[in-house]
Amino acid sequence: MQNLQAFQDVCEAMAKPSFYPHPVGRVEFRETHISSVFLAGEWVYKLKKPVDFGFLDFRNLDVRRHFCQREVCLNQRLTRGVYEKVVGICRDETGRFFLDRGEPVEYAVKMRRLPDEASLVELLRRRAVTGDDMEQLGRHLAAFYSRSDSSSEIDHYGDPQVIAFNMEENFQQVEPFVDELLECERWEFIREVSRVFFQNWRKLFENRVHKGCIRDGHGDLRAEHVYFYDGIQIIDCVEFNDRFRYGDVVSDLAFLHMDLESFDHSNASRTIMSAYTEHSGDHQCYSLLDFYAAYRAIVKVKVACLRSTEIDVPEARSALKEAARDYLGQAYRYALQFSRPTLWVFCGLPATGKSALAEELSEVLSLRLFQSDRIRKEGKDHLGPQEEIVPFDQGIYRAAMRQRVYARMLALAQEELKKGRPVILDATFSRTKWREEARQLATDLDTNMIFVECFCRLATIRERLEQREQRLSISEARLQHLTDMVEAFEPLSEIPGEILIRLDTEQAFNKSLLELLAAGYARKCTQVKQALAKS
Repeated sequence: MQNLQAFQDVCEAMAKPSFYPHPVGRVEFRETHISSVFLAGEWVYKLKKPVDFGFLDFRNLDVRRHFCQREVCLNQRLTRGVYEKVVGICRDETGRFFLDRGEPVEYAVKMRRLPDEASLVELLRRRAVTGDDMEQLGRHLAAFYSRSDSSSEIDHYGDPQVIAFNMEENFQQVEPFVDELLECERWEFIREVSRVFFQNWRKLFENRVHKGCIRDGHGDLRAEHVYFYDGIQIIDCVEFNDRFRYGDVVSDLAFLHMDLESFDHSNASRTIMSAYTEHSGDHQCYSLLDFYAAYRAIVKVKVACLRSTEIDVPEARSALKEAARDYLGQAYRYALQFSRPTLWVFCGLPATGKSALAEELSEVLSLRLFQSDRIRKEGKDHLGPQEEIVPFDQGIYRAAMRQRVYARMLALAQEELKKGRPVILDATFSRTKWREEARQLATDLDTNMIFVECFCRLATIRERLEQREQRLSISEARLQHLTDMVEAFEPLSEIPGEILIRLDTEQAFNKSLLELLAAGYARKCTQVKQALAKS
């Protein structure tokens, strides 16, 4: 109690303009559940409250000094000329308080004040942000993560057991507020599908460690901490607990993603993610984005619930409770997005690059892939070409055999989807009826559905088919078949745009892949939102 009273005395002194040794017109006071912040002229002074929340304990003065120093050091990684130093708040024998004049009774981080109008939140509110700005931010973050610290100690925080511990800790800390503040049914769904996802994709989490994706990140990457001022400045990283800052870079990005979507700026977030992916080469990030976004939304639920117990003002407490419910709703949508399987259908003429893209997507997102060419040759001794190329629509490519292949492929897909696993199908799907059968399967099982139509110039197809003559290929489509294949291909006019991605494979392969990942994620989100609207 004495510690709290001393802290309050310091805050009362710092609320007065006369306290500061530099010009101050009016002192603005802001606070979080762990900090008291004074905006004084061109400077900001940030104090750590003498509180203990379990995940942090600031009751000791030396501890507060230590973490003030950590805050300055860590935040200088993503800022320039903002975090100045740690200052001591001192008190003389008369009881007056001063900055850095005597034995400190409290410590504060001194930082340059950034203009509110330069914050990403304000820029978005004024619609003053461009796609180029978001691309720049995505590149900026990719560069930050590439140079941020990594070590065996930091890798420990990517260990599945550690992630599970953090996830369960959030669930435990929010549990007391369920029923009173939060909808129990949605809460239980989020908790259970998160646990199932974690169990089913454990190898993916382990692979992230092996790929060097566990870094010393920001830990609290929200739109209000991003400023477009003298370049890009990102402030207020987590300094008080390393395990909140150490982790998969996708977990860090997911906080910003979740935050931007809460402001209804999904497109801005997707532009950031696309730019990050392109410049980092981390194509795998999309496989974990929704899981970590749900995790981060639950963190926001926890913070709002805890704050609601500290606030005495009814209006403020009511607003925090409403925020907790909103974040729970957001976490519920992400949980649906990562738990609801997707049926991917790659289609198009042979030699348009669909198989290469399907195989890469399967590798990147760790999805099961079924290909018509492989199914067609099940039980054969080899997967190379036949000694004699059969004419179009004859032999193993005759209509009856092709129907069997599609039926078998859809049956295999059905088995995976029933288990809640996404799946990729790769075939020409040249006939409307085969595409309709795939759509019916997705409808019957209530899954997401994405058609990926690959196309390119006929001259490019001819060139690729000519190259195929010189090497082994699982596909037996050849240049002599091209005219018949073009004539037999029924356009995808029946496929609605919200489930269709058309990819021009004339462009570089990596560009096509990046476009596919971004568009696929957008289509999945749209379909989940539509499903929610109907429920």
